[in-house]
Amino acid sequence: MNWLQLENKWVNGLTGIYAVQEAKSLFFISLKHLFGFDKTQYLIHQQEEISPDQVPQMEHILAELRTGKPIQYCLGETEFMGLTFQVNPSVLIPRPETEELVLWILDEVALHRLHATRILDIGTGSGCIPVSLKSKLPQVDIWALDISSEALATAKLNAINNGVELNFLELDILKDDLDELYDIIVSNPPYVTEAEKAQMHQNVLDFEPHTALFVPDQDSLIFYHRISDLALQHLKPGGLLFFEINEQLGKQTLELLEAKGFHSLELRKDFFGKDRMIKASI
Repeated sequence: MNWLQLENKWVNGLTGIYAVQEAKSLFFISLKHLFGFDKTQYLIHQQEEISPDQVPQMEHILAELRTGKPIQYCLGETEFMGLTFQVNPSVLIPRPETEELVLWILDEVALHRLHATRILDIGTGSGCIPVSLKSKLPQVDIWALDISSEALATAKLNAINNGVELNFLELDILKDDLDELYDIIVSNPPYVTEAEKAQMHQNVLDFEPHTALFVPDQDSLIFYHRISDLALQHLKPGGLLFFEINEQLGKQTLELLEAKGFHSLELRKDFFGKDRMIKASI
């Protein structure tokens, strides 16, 4: 079997799960991950025979993809803010929209000369937010908080792999309090309502952790209420609170923060034009 034949096998094997171009993209991502081939190298060598030890590795990934498993979990890693993060079903796969939130925080620190020495990320998951911030702000002390010991283990590994030092907290923020003061608190908490499940891709529902995704329909802003209350107590004067939000609940989230006394509120859209993130100050 040559590489072109294997590519055709992938496309045929993923028919009904992915469109042809998406299947081809997954093939190239896997090829680069396993063997370091870029697309140009592939085009040069596509008629060459595959060595016997290479076929099973590619076929193993194909078999996992056929179950609907996301490619990031199949490979065990993904990229975020130019860094590589280990991912597994105990953590959400980092999304490009969250990169925009990280960039907004970096802009506030750099462009507006916000004097930030302490940052807390609530619901850290893979650690993509605090690791990325620490890589750009090495002088800042950053805490990563999560309820899941498995998620924190992944975040710790990602901090080590990316050469940064973080502080870690295992807490249930709906029940536990904080002890410190911070200049910035950021959170991408669960915000997908149960009613929205029907609109989600099946591979998200089948493989990503539901505790990091879903909230009750009747209390969809439960985490925003609690985190904003914690922020009022544990942000320093002039400190900033950043949220990633449900695109359907931007107005309601702004009203919640305004009612609690936050000011300088700003709602931003992501690159898809959806209400996605909020900044507030105390």
